[in-house]
Amino acid sequence: MKKLLLYIAMSLDGFIAREDNSLDWLFRTSGEGDNGYSEFYKTIDTILMGRKTYEQILILENGKFPYKDKKCYVFSRQYNENNECVEFINDNIGDFVNKIKNEEGKRIWLVGGGELLHEFLKHKLVDEIIIQIAPIIIGKGIRLFKEDNLEIELILKETKSINNFSQLYYKVK
Repeated sequence: MKKLLLYIAMSLDGFIAREDNSLDWLFRTSGEGDNGYSEFYKTIDTILMGRKTYEQILILENGKFPYKDKKCYVFSRQYNENNECVEFINDNIGDFVNKIKNEEGKRIWLVGGGELLHEFLKHKLVDEIIIQIAPIIIGKGIRLFKEDNLEIELILKETKSINNFSQLYYKVK
């Protein structure tokens, strides 16, 4: 069975983006190299993301989709026309994810964002979490984890420093 993994960067105070979805703070703190991204990217074959994340990626990449070599699904209630890069999904999240977890292959990367992650956590679909903590406090923005009565136990598997970042790797209990 394929594992579903959240791999994401956040500020030290727990934000994944500014309120306007800007990632300027992340690019300023990224340091040299790709902070382990290339190594991670080789371990996945499927990418899941929400509509807002998809739109932000297209803005950041000037309309060029960066994950053309992977199977990509975007959860959206607004889009329904697939394109050469992504398939839009508005099915039941749990049913769809369990179906692709049962396919052969590498890990599944949940790119973001916070709202989609919350749904995945509620449905107990996340198997692993890798968080890279950027050396910055931005004060406000979009939180990685939403406030809720949701409680999830994790097992710390690894910590390491990559350039300016601290990386935490957890398995979901």
